[in-house]
Amino acid sequence: MNFITENIVLIVIAFVSGAMLLWPILQRGGGGSALDTLSATRLINDSNPIVLDVREAAEFTTGHLPNARNIPLSELDKRIGDLATGKAVLVCCATGARSGRALGILRKAGHEQVFNLAGGLTAWRQAGLPVVK
Repeated sequence: MNFITENIVLIVIAFVSGAMLLWPILQRGGGGSALDTLSATRLINDSNPIVLDVREAAEFTTGHLPNARNIPLSELDKRIGDLATGKAVLVCCATGARSGRALGILRKAGHEQVFNLAGGLTAWRQAGLPVVK
């Protein structure tokens, strides 16, 4: 018991740092696999997936992945029928948080091969990959 009272600050720091490490995993929404930009590029080149951008329309017009379709996350439930089932789906947004939530929606609707672009469009741009306006 003395150990806990004498080292409470260190124990709190350990718990907080552990929570910070788990936070990105919890934010993904538990929907599926995250792909880095290299893996996403391979998926695009090898499988020709549906590239789905779940940002709002105004964000989409500022730049998006080549051949991306825009269905904002707020409309995804209503427009999920617009996406062909049985085809891989690469979902992206600005940072990967909204697309992580979209994965869960897509999985519940029957899409099995859904992937999140880790880091979103920000990571895509940082990797020097093409962006279409």
